[in-house]
Amino acid sequence: MEQILEPDLPIVDPHHHLWDFSERFKDAPPPSHPFDHVGRLSPRYLIEELSADLRRGHNVRATVYMECGAMYRADGPDAFKPVGETEFVNGVAAMSASGIYGPARACAAIVGHADLRAGSSVAAVLEAHIAAGGGRFRGIRQSASYDADPNVLGMLAHTEPHRFMSPDFRKGFAELARLGLSFDAWLLEPQLPEVIDLARAFPQTSIIVDHVGSPLGIGAYKGRRGERFDIWRKSVAELAALPNVTMKIGGLGMAFIGFDSHLSDPPASSEVLAAEWRPYVETCIEAFGADRCMFESNFPVDRCGATYDALWNAFKRITANASADEKTALYSGTACRIYRIAI
Repeated sequence: MEQILEPDLPIVDPHHHLWDFSERFKDAPPPSHPFDHVGRLSPRYLIEELSADLRRGHNVRATVYMECGAMYRADGPDAFKPVGETEFVNGVAAMSASGIYGPARACAAIVGHADLRAGSSVAAVLEAHIAAGGGRFRGIRQSASYDADPNVLGMLAHTEPHRFMSPDFRKGFAELARLGLSFDAWLLEPQLPEVIDLARAFPQTSIIVDHVGSPLGIGAYKGRRGERFDIWRKSVAELAALPNVTMKIGGLGMAFIGFDSHLSDPPASSEVLAAEWRPYVETCIEAFGADRCMFESNFPVDRCGATYDALWNAFKRITANASADEKTALYSGTACRIYRIAI
């Protein structure tokens, strides 16, 4: 474990998952795509595993749970099955609030899933999430990640193109602002114009772009990271011009960008991670300002590229010269404001 930099700096981790894939991967064949390693490295990531990471030395005060398809209801109407995830996570939040698992308040805010393509009828599902969340439910995430090359997304390639542009999706999306809910947008860098269009169409809805917009460097994009960086940077600038958009900085340990740190053995040091990630981190902060950016762990997915202690150390190395106010915003303030958390 690395020596912790700035150990007293308060952190709110605004993006992590919980799951139990033990049975799914018990007899599964060897992984065929870089993303397939995620479940093999972390087949079980529940409160015990999360708490172990939160205790690695950084001053993590609270976390935000991000939907990942875990613990859906086995029975009942399909549209309401994702409410089971919120029920599960709210229970985990109550366990954490007991203090038994350490001082951090895990899952202090919850982002769930609903299929917004159901149009205005999705309101009943959203209201069920709010009721199940025990005062912790904050918003919805529905992935739009798509690429014509199946080698980019691997096992995650199950979304139709242009989801955010669908009239039915937008009818459902319109229900979020009415209920005071935010939207986490996960899509890939070539798709960023679609979330730009969505944010312009719904200026009253808080939209959080996950994983710096998922830059690509694998599949059809292998060897083109420099070329794609300039395209990504232009999209980031357009997003930053929209006041209802916030940027999550993280997800750079995933396979998509094709960094050498992914699946390295031993895991990369924070110095290596900081060198890889710095251009993306600094571009986002320069465009959005610290008060509209928040660092995320994306654990356990980013475990494929970093340990929890090295990940936060890498961010701290990149922001070593930031002011105290900027650090407060990046590490806790923005997340507290957007997800309505008190620490």
